[in-house]
Amino acid sequence: MSQNDTPTFAFPADLTALQARLHQTRAEHEALVRTLPWSVEPMPGWAPKINDNTGDIIEPGREPSPGNTPEQIAEDTRLRALVRDLSDRVSTHPFWGTLERGPQLVDARTALKSHSDLATGRPAVAEAA
Repeated sequence: MSQNDTPTFAFPADLTALQARLHQTRAEHEALVRTLPWSVEPMPGWAPKINDNTGDIIEPGREPSPGNTPEQIAEDTRLRALVRDLSDRVSTHPFWGTLERGPQLVDARTALKSHSDLATGRPAVAEAA
């Protein structure tokens, strides 16, 4: 199927808004996680294991982890809960009940994830397939 043959769907504005919010929340959570220490709890680090014959590092070491602050834990918990809630709301939206089960439904769910209006925040105006 060429790109021009890809079906389009008339997604309701509230569904595209939910999906856009889900994308944004996932991105916020991923950004937060990249800043967190490697362990939630304070943990000691360890030295790398070195091959005695070659001096090569066999296993890398790790710096000690100070653990997460209560604020970091709260924000991680909040974002995880929001991602779960938004995922549930997107996946159970009444729009999905208007489509025939099977390939059309799969195509629509896939199309929503990369819908062009998600980046702009505009409601979708594509015609139904």
